[in-house]
Amino acid sequence: MIEPRCGISIARQCALLGLRRSSYSYRRTKPDRPDEGLMRLLDEQYIRTPFYGVPRMTAHLCRLGHRVGPKRVRRLLRLMGLEAI
Repeated sequence: MIEPRCGISIARQCALLGLRRSSYSYRRTKPDRPDEGLMRLLDEQYIRTPFYGVPRMTAHLCRLGHRVGPKRVRRLLRLMGLEAI
């Protein structure tokens, strides 16, 4: 609905449509390849031990040789919809 090269500015077109300018330029990104591998490992471990939280999952990945921190593990677990029982 928004055309960048017409006579009206993009900001004005967004205003006319009731759309925020930042929403128009937002592009969703797909997870990176390394994240997909970590997500697979987290899923496999979660199936075995659903009571592992972020600290234990972080330690598990570190034991496997991956350099990850708790913030990244927490983000990936939330992205997959997993939480400790």
